[in-house]
Amino acid sequence: MVFVMIKKDKNISIAIDGPVGSGKSTISQKCAARLGFIYVDTGALYRALGVYCKGFEGNSTRLEERIRSSNISLKFADGVQRVFAGGVDYTDKIRTPEASMLASAISARAEVRAFLLELQRSFARENSVVMDGRDIGTVVLPNADIKIFLTAAPRERAKRRYDELIAKGADVEFEKVLADLVKRDYDDSHREHAPLRQADDAIVADTTGNTFEESVEAVMRIINERYAH
Repeated sequence: MVFVMIKKDKNISIAIDGPVGSGKSTISQKCAARLGFIYVDTGALYRALGVYCKGFEGNSTRLEERIRSSNISLKFADGVQRVFAGGVDYTDKIRTPEASMLASAISARAEVRAFLLELQRSFARENSVVMDGRDIGTVVLPNADIKIFLTAAPRERAKRRYDELIAKGADVEFEKVLADLVKRDYDDSHREHAPLRQADDAIVADTTGNTFEESVEAVMRIINERYAH
């Protein structure tokens, strides 16, 4: 399939939401590279902040102080996003089951979401972006040019996450990964502030049974159809 290269006189924002393990990060990154856009992994912000604030969650005052001291930021080098908190590069420290659960817990707090909201929006104002997360199309970029809700069956998402962890040398059991994923799905979709949900105007892309490249092609097809005129 031939894809249209998007050329507009304004920055374009593509919001990709979906549950844990749906392939948002890898698919979004690949699509951004094809389009020549900046890829913004908002989950990395929450993961890094969750790890940085570990141990401070039980005291609201201390947590807020810790958040303010984080000076959290994203930096891009050769198309690769790196996330910093407290002056430390957390990029290689946040792809663990513990970081995932810490991110889920801290993202439920209104003060955390408010703290990161403007940072996320600033990237879209200043660049053409593919931004992924759980509330991009509903809260962060409600006026995004394209909204996609990426999903897959729970067991398949758990298998993808399990394979990823095994490849990194983690000592994990599949059933534990699946249980953590199901809990994360529930927590993310039932939290009070900015819960995970499909935006009313989002296009669903179910990647169950797809290879990675097939999933990328499916998302690029949606983008192409939106702008092929």
